[in-house]
Amino acid sequence: MKFSYLRSFTVLAMTCFLALPGPVAAQQGGGTVPQLPEPLQRLLTDGAQVRYLGTINGLDGWVTIQGGQEQYFYVTPDRKNFVMGLLFGEDGRMLTLDQVQALRKKEGDVLDLLTDDQLTRPRLDESTKKQKEFEVKSPSEQLYMDMEESNWVPLGDPSAPFIYTVVDPQCPHCHAFLKDLEKDYIKSGRLQVRLVPIGLRDETRAQAAFLLAAPNPEDVWFRHLNGDQTALPAKTEINQQGVQHNISVIENWRLDVTPFTIYRNKDGKIKVIRGRAEDIEAIMTDLGAKSE
Repeated sequence: MKFSYLRSFTVLAMTCFLALPGPVAAQQGGGTVPQLPEPLQRLLTDGAQVRYLGTINGLDGWVTIQGGQEQYFYVTPDRKNFVMGLLFGEDGRMLTLDQVQALRKKEGDVLDLLTDDQLTRPRLDESTKKQKEFEVKSPSEQLYMDMEESNWVPLGDPSAPFIYTVVDPQCPHCHAFLKDLEKDYIKSGRLQVRLVPIGLRDETRAQAAFLLAAPNPEDVWFRHLNGDQTALPAKTEINQQGVQHNISVIENWRLDVTPFTIYRNKDGKIKVIRGRAEDIEAIMTDLGAKSE
């Protein structure tokens, strides 16, 4: 890790240099936007929101938003490297801030809604990572691994036993199931639900994408469930690649119902529930969860 001084400005914060592919330009929104660097393309595929900030002194700037956290990247003029961090002028002015403010004027409240705090979202825990070291021995294990690698948001205590549940934001059966879980299981700390959002229509795909990018998905989801029509907006400008990945998992396995739940029980066996579960306490016992 090092700092790089480029003519009249200094790149600060976390800084790293990675190889980039050759320059390719694409038209977007009436202007010329450079090809997205491959490392940022991977973030885009994982559901991050990526916006082009423009060029300063030959550096193409990008902002990514994931889990409510912003990161800033600048591609060097020769496109052989990129820098992660903030850009300052020789007078100490934060040039990155100027670019972000200009972007917010252009895109309205989308950036503000997705970056209103600095909460982070956990991904695979250590036990999950260890499971991936073993050879998959059955279709159920493969399905479980696909759910692990899907784009999900956590509801509840991260230390609690967890299940993966596929939902559509407007599915009434999904709403009913999550309401069953809300008070006595999720908010009480007994259970974590790793929500895998999909969308069966354009509107719900946009809502699912917003949920993936939101910094406080649990609050957003339950406000949506409890009738707040502003909690989960269907913003068409939101990147939907993370949702499309989830949909591809569902389509590959020919899953035809939501909610769809999968979990590993206390004995290590994979269990699947199609639709709204009838006996949640039986699931909790199967997970080895603590009693009320």
